[in-house]
Amino acid sequence: MASVAAARAVPVGRGLRDLQRTLPLVVILGATGTGKSTLALQLGQRLGGEIVSADSMQPQEMGTEEVIDRKVELEKEDGLVLHKRLSQVDPEMAAKLHPHDKRKVARSLQVFEETGISHSEFLHRQHAEEGGGPLGGPLKFSNPCILWLHADQADERLDKRVDDMLAAGLLEELRDFHRRYNQEYVSENSQDYQHGIFQSIGFKEFHEYLITEGKCTLEISNQLLKKGIEALKQVTKKYARKQNRWVKNRFLSRPGPSAPPVYGLEVSDVSKWEESVLKPALEIVQSFIQGRKPTATPIKMPYNEAENKRSYHKCNICDRIIIGDREWAAHIKSKSHLNQLKKRRRLDSDAVNTMESQSISPDHNKEPKEKGSPEQNDQELKCCI
Repeated sequence: MASVAAARAVPVGRGLRDLQRTLPLVVILGATGTGKSTLALQLGQRLGGEIVSADSMQPQEMGTEEVIDRKVELEKEDGLVLHKRLSQVDPEMAAKLHPHDKRKVARSLQVFEETGISHSEFLHRQHAEEGGGPLGGPLKFSNPCILWLHADQADERLDKRVDDMLAAGLLEELRDFHRRYNQEYVSENSQDYQHGIFQSIGFKEFHEYLITEGKCTLEISNQLLKKGIEALKQVTKKYARKQNRWVKNRFLSRPGPSAPPVYGLEVSDVSKWEESVLKPALEIVQSFIQGRKPTATPIKMPYNEAENKRSYHKCNICDRIIIGDREWAAHIKSKSHLNQLKKRRRLDSDAVNTMESQSISPDHNKEPKEKGSPEQNDQELKCCI
C-alpha cells in the first residue's frame, strides 16, 4: 500500500535500556495526507526508533528489475488473452479474477512462470502453514503494533495538502523531471502513465500543462494549470478513499491469525493532534514494548463468514462478469441492471404479443386467392361495376 509508514523501536531510549524483550514492529497506516510521517518522526524521536518508509512506489529490493520488467511486459498484453492463458494453467485463480484486472492476472501468471507452481496452490500451501489463515501465511513479525490514522472529514485537509505541495515546489519538480526524463517520450507520444514512477499522482494530471508550457498563450497556460490542480485534488481525494477501503477490507473485515489488531487514531482535528493522536499512540506503543495489553480497544467491523469475496458471477442480462458476493448483490440492485432487465422483459413481451397476434389473425389460416389472367380480372371488374 502506497501510504504505509513503518517504524521499528530499538532499545536506545532512556528508561528502556533494561528491557530484555524483543521490541515490536510499529506500523503506521493511513490514507494520503493523514500525518503518517509526522507521527512516525514523533514516535521515533521519543522512543529512539528507526524509521523506514514503506511507500509502495519507493522501496525496491536488489535484483528485482527483471521481475518488475516481466510483470510490466505481461500487463501490456490484452486482458482477455491473459485471463484465458491463466485459466489454462490455474483455473482456480482465473475463476476468482476479473479479466479486466490485468495487474492481478499478470501477477498470477508471473508466479506460475517463475516457480512452476500455480498461484492458487502457492496460496494453499501458505494457508496450511502454522499461523496461517484465510488471507495467507503466518505473520513475518509476531505481535506487530498497527496504528491507523483516519479522518471522517478529509476533503478540505487534502485540498490544503495539494496547495501546500504546490507552494513547496511541486511544479518545479515536475518541470525538472519532464525536461530530463520525459521529453523524449512525450515528443514520440509514447509516455506511459500506468507503470513505474509515472503512475504516481501528479504526473498525468499536469501532462497537458507541461507539454504546452511556453508554446501557447499565457491565458491558455493558466487554464491548463488550473485544470491540472483541480484534477490533482480530485484524484488525491479519490485515492484516499481507496486507501481507506483497502485498510478496512484487508485488516478490519477479515478476522483471523493473519490479521493483527488495528488501533484507530482520529486525525480530523489537527489542533488536537497531541491529545487525540500522539498521546494515545505513545501509550499503545509503550504497552507493546512493556509486554502488556493496551487500554485502547482495537477497531472491529462486522464480518460475514459466509461472504465470498472472490466468487465468480456472470450476468447474462448485462453481459458482465462480477467478482464477489457483495459486488454481485450490489449489481443486481443497481439501476443499470434493473434498466437492462426492464428492457429485456419489454422486448420479450413485445415478441410474445407479436406471436400471439399472428396466431389469432382472422386471415391467418386463409389461403391466398389465385389471381386469374388479365382478361378474367377485367371481366370481374366490369361485373362489379
